[in-house]
Amino acid sequence: MTTRITTLTDPTGGNPVWIAEGDDGRPLGSARVYLPSGGGSADLRITVHPAERRAGVGTRLLRAAVESATGRGLPALLGPAVEEGSAGESFCVAAGMRRVLALTYTRLDLGSFSGEAGSVDGYRIVHWEGAVTDELAGTFARSRRAMDDMPMDDAAWEPDVWDVKRLHTVAAAVAGRGEILLTTAVIAPDGEIAGFTEVVVAGDGTGDGQHYGTGVLPEHRGRGLARWLKVAQIEEVRARFPKLSGLLADTADSNVVMRRVNDALGYRPTHRSLLYQIDLRS
Repeated sequence: MTTRITTLTDPTGGNPVWIAEGDDGRPLGSARVYLPSGGGSADLRITVHPAERRAGVGTRLLRAAVESATGRGLPALLGPAVEEGSAGESFCVAAGMRRVLALTYTRLDLGSFSGEAGSVDGYRIVHWEGAVTDELAGTFARSRRAMDDMPMDDAAWEPDVWDVKRLHTVAAAVAGRGEILLTTAVIAPDGEIAGFTEVVVAGDGTGDGQHYGTGVLPEHRGRGLARWLKVAQIEEVRARFPKLSGLLADTADSNVVMRRVNDALGYRPTHRSLLYQIDLRS
């Protein structure tokens, strides 16, 4: 079978896209490189139809992505998380990609949760749904740097740059999928947000919610705010969505602090995933 690779450009973000087709025009797979906004490495996503795997389609798509990224002067391509022992991991290893990060996925059974939120002197908790309010938008954007030093091991990862516009864009994207974004934040004595945690829930309030991120600014750590935030959000979610079954989280194995918090709250491991990377500079 002949495989034809066609190069396209994502009209919304300008990211390069490749489509693999058979000699009869059948779509076999695709690849996309998500270019960084401020320099650094790019994210790579490759998808091949299960019936077309082990025929070199993924390898050809990968070669096209690597050639494009090298030509753009990018330092690395960071692949998606692949489940340990899966066909995705086998492909990454066979392609010579380097393992750079391990993630453990966990689930909290909301029906059996029995934690208590407590409080931290001088701080207060706030919740909101969807886009952040105008009153808190500026401080929320500033608080996002709490995620900048999260453990990423050897991954060529660059911290995201956040502003109010991006906050609204993300909230709109979640709403556009018919899902609900809930944010819980802790306000410091000076009125600034000291930390936050986010969860996305299906529009009908059933199934499992997915945590998006939890972070506490360095200058506010060591006070138990991360645990307080998590418990306060769990209580809010249970009250708002009584039919929700659980909450899902993924945490780097090296993120000892957050793993300890989640373990203490009753999050239990479900599986592990691995992150692989292609280094483009020697």
